[in-house]
Amino acid sequence: MSDFSLVQLGRSDLNVTPICLGTMTFGEQVDEATAFAILDRSLERGVNFIDTAEMYAVPARAETYGATERILGNWFASRPGARERLVLASKVAGPSRGSTWIRNGSQNLTADDIVAACEDSLRRLKTDHIDLYQIHWPVRSVPAFGRVYYDPTADTPGLSSIHEQLQGLERLVRDGKVRAIGLSNETPYGVGEFVRLAEQHGLPRVASVQNPYCLVNRVVDNALDETLHQLDVGLLAYSPLGFGLLTGKYDESGFTGPGAPAGARIASYESVRKQRWGRPEALEAARLYNRLACDHAYTPTQLALAFCYTRWSVASTIIGVTSVAQLDEDLDAWGTTLSPELLAAIDQIRWTHRDPAV
Repeated sequence: MSDFSLVQLGRSDLNVTPICLGTMTFGEQVDEATAFAILDRSLERGVNFIDTAEMYAVPARAETYGATERILGNWFASRPGARERLVLASKVAGPSRGSTWIRNGSQNLTADDIVAACEDSLRRLKTDHIDLYQIHWPVRSVPAFGRVYYDPTADTPGLSSIHEQLQGLERLVRDGKVRAIGLSNETPYGVGEFVRLAEQHGLPRVASVQNPYCLVNRVVDNALDETLHQLDVGLLAYSPLGFGLLTGKYDESGFTGPGAPAGARIASYESVRKQRWGRPEALEAARLYNRLACDHAYTPTQLALAFCYTRWSVASTIIGVTSVAQLDEDLDAWGTTLSPELLAAIDQIRWTHRDPAV
């Protein structure tokens, strides 16, 4: 059992542990039996927060669409009482990013789409409600998933508005299928609009935003942190280990060289290497942070997680693991504190290398 104080997500009635178990590897890298063992251990150690999504497992493909939610549903069914002890989060996929098997590759996300997707998730999860239901990425064209700049010419006219999306989410809250709502991969503008329109029209107010946040991607620190603080919205930090970059396992071999770790996501999947985490600049910066950790008698994993765990702007850090041993290592890093001198050294690396995994 770990010693966690619960954190209130935004202005919602959800109180979560500051560590959340991410599950996107379940159904791809992690089989059902191993997933059950991870879930059992996570609950035993006091984690009350689980995050999933309709599009998982990752890397996304038609054959594994919904697989993660089905595994979770099977676990809930086989563990009486477990569902009531947990805050369960899931996500509706935004407009198609090449995933033609989700809503036939639609470039839109209407209110009806949101409701139908949630109902499908509820069936897979074998539960009557989702505690936190999030829009996985915006309908608008925004810098995300490796895209660096906003391009106003890339927006598609006629797609559903933020107001319409909130109306769809409101139907789910009204019907008791969702307790609170959230966003993911959002911008300061998007967060502000969701809050403004919710307050203006009496619609559900976003409780949280799930965005990447780690040593090689601190874009959150460039204005989104202020937005979330001022609007009282919680940050759920995903990829705190930078898809494994910040564990040190690629430091010697790179992603595909001799000795590259077998089964690791970046090493195994070319589609992942082509995104932000596979950039040479990201690995170069990660190697510096990993060396800094060792120089101060920490493992790279301890340093990277402690950075997120202790950051004032983070409500809960989402950890993704493929084994019980990895889960224990990540949870054991809780309580690690970093000295002001070490934090200054981290900032010095960022000053030179910025955010290479943006």
